[in-house]
Amino acid sequence: MEKMMGVLIAGTVTLDTVQTPQKQVEDVLGGSGTYAAVAASFFGNPVRLVGVVGADFPQPYADFLQTRDICLDGLKRVENGKTFRWGGRYAEDFNVRDTLFTELNVVVDFHPVLPDAYKETPYLFLANDPPQLQLSIIEQASNPKLIVCDTMDFWIHEEREALKKTIERVDILILNDSEAKLLTGESNLLRAARAILRYGPKRVIVKKGEHGAISITESSFFSAPAYPLTDVIDPTGAGDTFAGGFMGYLTSVGDVSEGSIRKAMIYGTVVASFNIEDFSINRQKSVQLSEIEARYQELQEAVRF
Repeated sequence: MEKMMGVLIAGTVTLDTVQTPQKQVEDVLGGSGTYAAVAASFFGNPVRLVGVVGADFPQPYADFLQTRDICLDGLKRVENGKTFRWGGRYAEDFNVRDTLFTELNVVVDFHPVLPDAYKETPYLFLANDPPQLQLSIIEQASNPKLIVCDTMDFWIHEEREALKKTIERVDILILNDSEAKLLTGESNLLRAARAILRYGPKRVIVKKGEHGAISITESSFFSAPAYPLTDVIDPTGAGDTFAGGFMGYLTSVGDVSEGSIRKAMIYGTVVASFNIEDFSINRQKSVQLSEIEARYQELQEAVRF
């Protein structure tokens, strides 16, 4: 097992407004980078965050991230700018979400420059961000052991060619089922995943929400179930949390074999199950590693036959 050297997570750090049938919260801590970094921090690795915020970003949010051993040397604060803001509303069926507003603000002109200490980080997770920004992180990294990338439908529509150039450079692409079909034009999920493998990555992980996630390579297939929950409070950031937990576990074991990938997917699923039990990262603030391990064992038992 190699020495733990940490994980670099590049993504958005945002202020979110979320409406559900039960409640509304405003300006809570969110963003793909935030959710992923907090999830990765459970596994005892140094987490190095890359992102940008404005002068309005609340200091208590930054203070909390640092309590989780998340290094903020790569989090730029633009003193005359405003933090990325996003608003969403969920229906009774939490699979249905309307985006109320997206204010990119400081993200528009963000060109990340990695601190020297970040460049040697062996594990890179490029959370949802503009594909050109993701590619610039890859090009600044010295010799990464594993590069994992997430994306979304907006970039598939607006920046398809730039996204394909980024995908060529990554080891694993993570995206959800509708995005996989949109990217490839395939209606069948397996055909879509295999088409993405031809773009360059060695593995595709497709998130299927409450139906878990699947992993596809040229020679393997794995299906991870979702953890069964009766009460969903806020699913915002669940996919980013899944990816962060996945990266956190892989970094902690220093191994990217098929067996470790499968365990990492289950750990990611478990951490995401806690995330949706409250708004923002509120539930993750209190969850203990022992609770994560207990749910991991439950899932393991649930699929044993």
